[in-house]
Amino acid sequence: MTTLPATHLAMLTLVKPEGQLELSLARRPLEPPKDKEVVVKVQATPINPSDLGLMLGGADITTVRATQRDGLPVITASVPPAAMRAMASRIGEALPVGNEGAGLVVAAGSSPEAQALLGRTVATVGGSHYAEYRTLPARMCMPLPAGTDPRDGASSFVNPMTALGFTETMKMQGYKGIVHAAAASNLGQMLIKICKADGIPLVNIVRSERQALLLKELGATHVLDSSADGFQDALVDAVAATGAMLGFDPIGGGKLASQMLAAMEQAAVRRMKTYSRYGSDEMKQVYIYGSLDIGPTILNRSFGLTWGLGGWLLTPFLQKAGPEVQARMRKRVADELTTTFKSHYSHEISLTQALDPAVLTAYNAKRTGDKYLIRP
Repeated sequence: MTTLPATHLAMLTLVKPEGQLELSLARRPLEPPKDKEVVVKVQATPINPSDLGLMLGGADITTVRATQRDGLPVITASVPPAAMRAMASRIGEALPVGNEGAGLVVAAGSSPEAQALLGRTVATVGGSHYAEYRTLPARMCMPLPAGTDPRDGASSFVNPMTALGFTETMKMQGYKGIVHAAAASNLGQMLIKICKADGIPLVNIVRSERQALLLKELGATHVLDSSADGFQDALVDAVAATGAMLGFDPIGGGKLASQMLAAMEQAAVRRMKTYSRYGSDEMKQVYIYGSLDIGPTILNRSFGLTWGLGGWLLTPFLQKAGPEVQARMRKRVADELTTTFKSHYSHEISLTQALDPAVLTAYNAKRTGDKYLIRP
């Protein structure tokens, strides 16, 4: 077994009672592996919107200030009272960050499943990845094909499994098409490839003409620019053409979810044989799965009475889907890691750079096309 260092660098996020968030690098003990565990040297880990929610909570980024502790960077920022109330359960607890990553297994416990991973490059999930090392159960590792760059395996869980989760949700709930917002993201591009391969009608909503051109180059059929004149009418036509009555919205705030439901209703009404003052009885559902806009979700209830708006999270979905569906999804991700599920990164940074105020402000902006990868 490789000789492991006694400590390693890890990123921690802490909300203090006085209304301050602290994001820091600290030296933490490196736990040796137990029987069914492995130690992974983290070589690549992405910054996802879900990571930012834990890292920065409801902190006011305009108040960010950089200091040091024991020669390591520390970021502090003010947290408004409303955000403090929302984060009451985590006040005073320093939490590790980073949902997923990839790296080399450098130590393994004595069990056969752990020993089988020794020396392998693996994709991992389970938090605490913004660190130099990660000790975790062998079952939470996905072996990558020999020669795979950790960069290609770093984002092999959150975005790929979410995109596949959308299509599985569609099948489980009896829908036949999907409307997806902020569709130029890495996740959105994966969803386009999945739906194209599986023959699933997909309506893509983007926020600029440049993004629309990008998706059309990928082979997307229905691409709508929400900033263009006539967007709502075009959305109705696209939903009518595809029969897509299931929507996924990563934005959350604003009126887009309402616009999606309204377009579904108008498309459904077109097919009605007789008038009903209650609108169409065809079920219309939109799931919010992110918070790119943390403002209120605004509903203009012009979509009848047969509709639903809810939240969608990957982990509860996987638990509901069961081990057979999970195994099928994971196998597809592994088989298509460098094709369907290949992620594209605009910036690669170190752990120290991740705590530079200018860099932090840039990746927290969550601009479509900007994807940051940490290389510890």
